[in-house]
Amino acid sequence: MATLCRPAVSVPEHVITMEETLALASSRHADHPQLPLALRLIRNTGVRTRHIVQPIEETLKHPGFADRNKLYESEAKARVPAVVRRALDDADLRAADIDVIIYVSCTGFMMPSLTAWLINKMEFSSDTRQIPIAQLGCAAGGAAINRAHDFCTAYPDANALIVACEFCSLCYQPTDLGIGSLLSNGLFGDGVAAAVVRGKGGTGVALERNGSYLIPKTEDWIAYDVRATGFHFLLDKRVPATMEPLAPALMQLADVHGWDATDLDFYIIHAGGPRILDDLSKYLKVPPEAFRFSRATLTEYGNIASAVVLDALRRLFDEGGAEHRARGLLAGFGPGITAEMALGRWVAADEPLEPALRGSRDAVPQALN
Repeated sequence: MATLCRPAVSVPEHVITMEETLALASSRHADHPQLPLALRLIRNTGVRTRHIVQPIEETLKHPGFADRNKLYESEAKARVPAVVRRALDDADLRAADIDVIIYVSCTGFMMPSLTAWLINKMEFSSDTRQIPIAQLGCAAGGAAINRAHDFCTAYPDANALIVACEFCSLCYQPTDLGIGSLLSNGLFGDGVAAAVVRGKGGTGVALERNGSYLIPKTEDWIAYDVRATGFHFLLDKRVPATMEPLAPALMQLADVHGWDATDLDFYIIHAGGPRILDDLSKYLKVPPEAFRFSRATLTEYGNIASAVVLDALRRLFDEGGAEHRARGLLAGFGPGITAEMALGRWVAADEPLEPALRGSRDAVPQALN
């Protein structure tokens, strides 16, 4: 059974606090008619600190899309390998043991993907499969877990490496003055994460089922407007209310699996903002404490896009993990509006799941009916 092992996470050294964010917004947009609303929304995110790849003085400049994308590439190449090495070490594997690399990012563009560079740079086998995912935004962390699960289900002896690289600060657009843009300027942070899904063995979440769900006719609620100046982030005011239609999808996935989504042992959820977590607590009927790992990521790092789910899972590991065979839910949310969901049990390498569960129908990914 495919096991999602301990993620490795790294955030850049430059830090901006909530107080600094509010002061910058006040000074740069003093005449904005909706400044008080923007400041209130930023305060309500609960984000205390964010990490960015450049000092704030450089972040606020816009040298052009080409220069920003070159910086994305150079920072990715400088920061990703160390995180990958830690993830491999935590899974007790070598680069040569990896059969597929799933790379997710929505804050820069490279072709060939960083996967090709990693294969050459870090001595992965030249027949390693490459799966770059560039257009699922924050949902891509969950999608990467699910595609790794699918791959290891199809090839039970295989191992998958997930890499999430997000430099949201490189998407800052000083001319975007809508409330959604101002809010995003105080919400998103930068981070790199990696994790291994082992086809056999390992300690972590033994993945049993995954699914996807898209809320119809919401594709323009979270989007990029791609212009000469780069990616302009569009955020509809209806996005925070999306947990009401998404909670039933999570519950249905669990129900198909014979589980009750309101009564699981751990929850690893993408923290797009505090209302996402508050509403999911309400509609799933679980206590707010159930999302403590996701809320800690949001507070300390901000929304680091596809890397959020991996960082929240890392915090579960840091807490000592869960009881053997504890049941859990992982979910990422993003453009579409899309939910990528997975169910699994906590398993230690020295305490494998019962043989009867291996290869059972519970191990086969199922789509929602």
